[in-house]
Amino acid sequence: MTSLAPSQRIHLVLLGVQNVPRSAQFYEALGWTRSPTGNDGFVKFNMGGYAICLINREDFASDALSPTATGSGFAGVALIHLARNAEDVSRILARAAEAGGAIVKPATRTHWGVAGYFKDPDGHLFEVDYETVWAFDAQHHLRVDEVNIV
Repeated sequence: MTSLAPSQRIHLVLLGVQNVPRSAQFYEALGWTRSPTGNDGFVKFNMGGYAICLINREDFASDALSPTATGSGFAGVALIHLARNAEDVSRILARAAEAGGAIVKPATRTHWGVAGYFKDPDGHLFEVDYETVWAFDAQHHLRVDEVNIV
């Protein structure tokens, strides 16, 4: 079996929050440094090769095709694997389904790139995402405070 992703990595932990600026202020008060490459709708904190990201909970739920951002159907958290290219998104999602996961959202073109979601057998939400703006080092570690200019 060939590996679709040469490294086992989670690049982003995405937290759905009610108020992005308020939550960002909370984490900054803990001493975390906000990445200069985010914005008021999507805030990143560099965690040394991966990032904790904050996004509006309703926007997040809508993106993941959940009917509602409240209740037991949507936890407001996803682990994100950033694929090396757009074609890998579909392949990784297919592998997740073959391994017993459930596709929540198939690979779909977004205004950022290509993304899809799956749940593992215990219901944990994962996004597989490809966007040209993410920057990586030679070992495929995320360079949180940098963006690729395309």
